[in-house]
Amino acid sequence: MANTKDQLPGQSAIRKLDKIDRKILKLLQSDGRISNVKLAEMISLSPTPCLERVKRLEKEGFIKNYVAILDPKMLDADLVSFIEVSLDRTTTRALDNFRAVVLKMEEVQECHMVAGGFDYLIKVRTSNMEHYRRFLGEQLSTIEDISSTHTYVVMEEIKASSAVKVSES
Repeated sequence: MANTKDQLPGQSAIRKLDKIDRKILKLLQSDGRISNVKLAEMISLSPTPCLERVKRLEKEGFIKNYVAILDPKMLDADLVSFIEVSLDRTTTRALDNFRAVVLKMEEVQECHMVAGGFDYLIKVRTSNMEHYRRFLGEQLSTIEDISSTHTYVVMEEIKASSAVKVSES
């Protein structure tokens, strides 16, 4: 279905969701391990139609995956840094090369191409400053076409969430 001039991208998908679908998404987002029986009870449905709705939400792409959220401190990965990356040029080849290399870097948790004074914003998680320095010098800085980087080390994490707001209507 084509978007009308007053309709934002993605709105047509959102309109497919009724109140029960939205409640399912909110509940699963806060507890992906909730049993179908408990979920059905919380939304006042019997288990079979509840499971059918969850399967439909998965199939339609509203639910991308179910994951365990690990404690970085327990895994010696509690230093978070944000890096602004500028490229010499933004040709398709340079962008594709940067993307391909960054996708293989285990320390990189997030990488976003941005508009503004630099080209990419990267979130990196390492064990300590020495590990970060090695990452920067031996991995990131060796990528072709990088002209500069600026690093911001997180002193305190105030809020971290993977939750997406599920609108009421």
